[in-house]
Amino acid sequence: MNTAISQATPAMFANDDERWTAVLKRDMSADGAFFYGVRTTGVFCRPSCASRLPRRENVDFFASTDEARAAGYRECKRCQPGGLPRELEIVNRACAALDADPQQRLTLAQLSDAVHVSPFHLQRLFKRVVGVSPRQYQAAQRGAALRDALQRGADVTRATVDAGFGSPSRMYDTAAAELGMAPSEYRRKGAGLRVRYASAQTSLGLVLVATTDKGICKIAFGDNDALLVDDLRNEFASAELIDDPKRLAPFIEQIDGYLRGTRQRFDLPLDIAATAFQQRVWEALRRIPYGETRSYSQIAEAVGSPRAVRAVANACASNPVALAIPCHRVVHKDGALAGYRWGVARKAVLLDTETRRESRDADEATHPTADMDHAA
Repeated sequence: MNTAISQATPAMFANDDERWTAVLKRDMSADGAFFYGVRTTGVFCRPSCASRLPRRENVDFFASTDEARAAGYRECKRCQPGGLPRELEIVNRACAALDADPQQRLTLAQLSDAVHVSPFHLQRLFKRVVGVSPRQYQAAQRGAALRDALQRGADVTRATVDAGFGSPSRMYDTAAAELGMAPSEYRRKGAGLRVRYASAQTSLGLVLVATTDKGICKIAFGDNDALLVDDLRNEFASAELIDDPKRLAPFIEQIDGYLRGTRQRFDLPLDIAATAFQQRVWEALRRIPYGETRSYSQIAEAVGSPRAVRAVANACASNPVALAIPCHRVVHKDGALAGYRWGVARKAVLLDTETRRESRDADEATHPTADMDHAA
């Protein structure tokens, strides 16, 4: 895992209107991208400052703290804008301490001693900047180390020790969530695992659906059936893949109904692996109502990590089950569609279908007797 902490950049807030909107929303993801000064007080702040909002005509924007100071402004004592680099430095030091020895299990108290801040402050700061707690970060690191060891061909016992799980029982308690299958199956790249799949033509092009005995593990769109199947084979290189259109037909029928606008929800059992942060993001996506969208920053706020906008975008991009987890409902805060794992054109069609269906339902609810009147 890369321990460098992502920051917002000035390019993300390219003009004063976008900056002012961020100030009005007290957008924590904008912290570090710019600062604003209030002429009537002579103070400059972070965009997320909780102080009383100034009038727009009294606000100046600056790209850096040095620029604000050079213009004669002093730091706000409440939000301490000059302290942001120090906060990022603290979190980077904490990540470095956790990365130094994957086998070591640092408690929050030990980690806080290592970076010289209180446990309470470190927990809150770490989660706000990284998006997960130090404990969840360590768990993700151990999961990554376990995957690497198994991929190198190490036996399960050796991989368990190298990853720092302490005991096989502890590893088996948590590894399935990280690997999506038993460690022995993962080491064999799915050997012994039966994956059934089928593909079909839809209004969005080809869709491939794959399922284990536990549930759907993949829903993917594409333009070439062979490439979709090859991609599935790469993910489950040693699994037994069975082309089974009959068994997958009910699932594909649900997808087809959704694309035609006759279905708004899925009844699909899922069998997908996710990190703790991905689980939070994907659950937030599933709560977005049909016909509505949310911005990446809104999802970040919804999962309690307002600074983790890029991590949210990465979680959306890694979603393995199109539609079932509706990552297509996440857009830029200006309404732009941004990227989509299965193509922006498909994303546009999906959102248009949902919007038109929602508008039609609302109209029918407002005028329930319209069809009867015409019939009469």
